[in-house]
Amino acid sequence: MQRFIKGISVYDYGDPRDLPIVFIHGFAFSAAMWEHQVAALSKRYYCVTYDVRGLGRSEIGDGQYTMEMFADDLFFVIESLELDRPVVVGLSMGGYIALRAVERKQELFRALVLCDTKSEADDDAGKLARAQAIKSINRDGMKSYAPFLVSLCFSADTAEKRAELYRQAIDEVIGQNPIGVKGCLLAIAVRTDTTAGLSKIDVPTLIVVGENDALTPPSLMRSMKDKINKAEFAVISDTGHMAPLENPLAVNQVLESFLANRVSA
Repeated sequence: MQRFIKGISVYDYGDPRDLPIVFIHGFAFSAAMWEHQVAALSKRYYCVTYDVRGLGRSEIGDGQYTMEMFADDLFFVIESLELDRPVVVGLSMGGYIALRAVERKQELFRALVLCDTKSEADDDAGKLARAQAIKSINRDGMKSYAPFLVSLCFSADTAEKRAELYRQAIDEVIGQNPIGVKGCLLAIAVRTDTTAGLSKIDVPTLIVVGENDALTPPSLMRSMKDKINKAEFAVISDTGHMAPLENPLAVNQVLESFLANRVSA
């Protein structure tokens, strides 16, 4: 079912009486990236996805976003749907949102899953790369920027062996509103560093990373895992930055095991 909550396009699947899971997608995609996880998990869990502000079907507004605004949107979705301490699953930008939300209001969450993401804020080189991306979109549009972004997100094997998936990802990014995309780039560039808060995380946590992720490689995510008390760590083979799309079966197995063994209703 789709609904709009304060301008955010929200989708829910399964029985609302079951343990809730909220999935937050990566930049510059949409809630659709979680389709395989929702299909597998909604038989036992109440799965909620949503399009981050500025992307998918959510409102664009003025394109002036911050990570604090994105965290507020997550809180509003949880409150509006009356979710009782959901598990939050975030990939890349979705992980930034989840980490900041847990840093602000950890008591709202039952467990945390961080996929292909990091706690560190952008350094100067990272900020300049975001600025260059905005300049590229202004100059050449989304049709030029989308193939570049997707090439960073997917492994070379995926691009070669799963051409249809790769093409679909490019088409989805091309279809995003450039104002929303640039707003997300600004929010990511000015986000706070949540590394200091990792040691304070006191909910069951799972770290998931693609074996060939060049943006947030396994070594970086293992370092994050080591800062979180009793966190679990899983490397997904034959994948890049988009593990839930590139190897959904393996990601689903890891999620199902974590939920069954570490998360109680």
